[in-house]
Amino acid sequence: MEGRSKTMWHLALGYVGTGIGVGLVVIGAAFGIARLASAALEGAARQPEAAGSLQTMMIIPAAMIEGLGLLAVVAVLLGILALNGGVPPATSAGNPPAASAGH
Repeated sequence: MEGRSKTMWHLALGYVGTGIGVGLVVIGAAFGIARLASAALEGAARQPEAAGSLQTMMIIPAAMIEGLGLLAVVAVLLGILALNGGVPPATSAGNPPAASAGH
């Protein structure tokens, strides 16, 4: 039973690690977009005639930052799905699951 308990702790720490990792990446992406928008708004306030140009130049980096955040979310989803593969199936009455013919 000791080995199973260690496995569960490893899985739990894996879930916590992926959650912290995606949280940090999403916070970083939000911070990057906020800095980008702040700089564009400041530039538009200094030169109102350049506001259209600044908005156009802001869209591409904002999309790249947003793509990085989305990529991190997808990576975490894949990590969690891989961790779910290590979870043993629930059995009824404590009986071990039947071995499959392929193994």
